[in-house]
Amino acid sequence: MPVTGRLRLESRSGVPRMLSVFGEVEKFNDPVDRNIPGDDEDILEPSFSGLDLGPPPDHLLQYARLHLEELPDAKESVIQEFKDFIYERGDVMPHRMDDPFLVRFLRARRFNVEKAYRLMTRYYQFKENNPEMHDEVNPLHLKFIGDDDVLSVLPYREQTGRRIMIYKMGNWNPSLYSMDEIMKATVAVLECAILEERAQILGGICLIDMGNVSLQHAWNITPSIASKIVELMVTSFPVRTHAIHIVNQSWVFDIIYTIFRPMLDERMKEKIYFHGDDLDSLHAHIDPKFLPARYGGVQPEFSYMDWMDSLRNNPRIVRELDSLGYTFLPDEVKREFDDDAEKLLPLPSRIKCWH
Repeated sequence: MPVTGRLRLESRSGVPRMLSVFGEVEKFNDPVDRNIPGDDEDILEPSFSGLDLGPPPDHLLQYARLHLEELPDAKESVIQEFKDFIYERGDVMPHRMDDPFLVRFLRARRFNVEKAYRLMTRYYQFKENNPEMHDEVNPLHLKFIGDDDVLSVLPYREQTGRRIMIYKMGNWNPSLYSMDEIMKATVAVLECAILEERAQILGGICLIDMGNVSLQHAWNITPSIASKIVELMVTSFPVRTHAIHIVNQSWVFDIIYTIFRPMLDERMKEKIYFHGDDLDSLHAHIDPKFLPARYGGVQPEFSYMDWMDSLRNNPRIVRELDSLGYTFLPDEVKREFDDDAEKLLPLPSRIKCWH
């Protein structure tokens, strides 16, 4: 039974060295942090803006060529090879087959067609296995996630041009809502973030604050939940995780991490950093001028709804979310396009789960 964009009932189912989870790794290990030329080569101050839906600047295309095997002369032929591979294998029927959509998967797997295909298959399998994460979900109705300040996205990029998603897990009250609700919000955030070609090329950064996490939280992170989180953040979504920074962790985190560790490969473990309450350690990776004050920075706090409110007035983003099965009330979002609407890529019919 093919995995399909239209979900079917029968198919459901100086560089300091820091200590990572797996060992010592360099603070930064890609040239975008050093000498890639470009107008915004050095981001000196935070620039507050919504999603950048335009083409990436030349220096990021150079980065993609050097590190993602995105070769201009071969790109078109690789995309066609990917399309042919999808049709020939027949295991997955994407809800879109336009080039920009396929490039997300190719970039996430360094333009290796077979690996990109496996990622695409897992992406749709995750959707089929977890329709409650997206089908008929209204991202704006997850406002309570923002009210509790559990999940947020900073509305600017840090010094290497990457966005930061922050979880404050101690603010989550498991007696009021489950981890699934946080995951719904996470999926919506990632689906929006991956619209940025910058994010497709550079990946993103996740900061997980484990302050005030208790045994009650740990009891609610079951192996099943952990598996879903790993699928979402590592194996089944076309986004590259550049680094995960863990701060303010206590002994309770050790209990939680014992569930996750067997699910992570060595490459992923090398991207995870424990900082505890040592903000200098965190600042060796993220310049404090790009962090909220609670993490030794100078920026204010932002919530999940700050992110969503900035996106719901963009018709292209709304249309993208519509195609993925999300739903909005008529007066909640802006659906009218401006004079450049004809330049927007057409999106096929939305993903649905037929019962």
